[in-house]
Amino acid sequence: MPKLRVDAVLVQAVIAGALSFAHLHDLAAAAGQSGWKAWAYPISVDLLLVAAWRRLRMLRTDGAPVRAAWLWFAVALSASLGANIATAGLLDLDQVPDWLSILVAGWPALAFLGGTLLVHAPGHQTPAPAPAPESSETASVERAPASEPTPDVVEAVEPAPALPASPSASAPVLPAVPAALVAHARKVADDHQARTGTAIDTDTLRVRLGVPAQLADAIAAQIN
Repeated sequence: MPKLRVDAVLVQAVIAGALSFAHLHDLAAAAGQSGWKAWAYPISVDLLLVAAWRRLRMLRTDGAPVRAAWLWFAVALSASLGANIATAGLLDLDQVPDWLSILVAGWPALAFLGGTLLVHAPGHQTPAPAPAPESSETASVERAPASEPTPDVVEAVEPAPALPASPSASAPVLPAVPAALVAHARKVADDHQARTGTAIDTDTLRVRLGVPAQLADAIAAQIN
């Protein structure tokens, strides 16, 4: 059977809480709050004190501003400490001043306001983690499929400017054709012949490649 150990700090806290509770009750009763109302005052003060302290610790952990929590903690602590001092013989409980009766009567509304603000105060929002940087290997793999051209789609190639015709020349000068375009055109022509059994004509080649007629003639001259 485990042995019971008495915690001196806990005992001291219980004694201090009981004395403070009794002082708040006596002050509330002297200020005109009789019956159950006098017992509710110390409960209200202690609850606000605990709520403010817990909110203060949460805000500190989150790195958020703690000014509002400190304010309500100081209000509740002042109410508890003030009751302890007032009932220590410095105040005649048989003739409580009017201003103190007003403070005691207005405490419920003040405590309700403080508790509501502590509960609904916005906390610190943790920023969303930044996305992990994309590795070079992953980026190269993802870009590889996109960089491969489809068989029938060719990037638009600006036709090379035609050279000025010589006055003595009788045949038109064909524009220069990039080697990559010639190789792709040859694949298109081979595919057409394999499917239809006939060689591809210049008009069909022009439509399949999406190039001007003059450039299509130059390509056909090189693949035939």
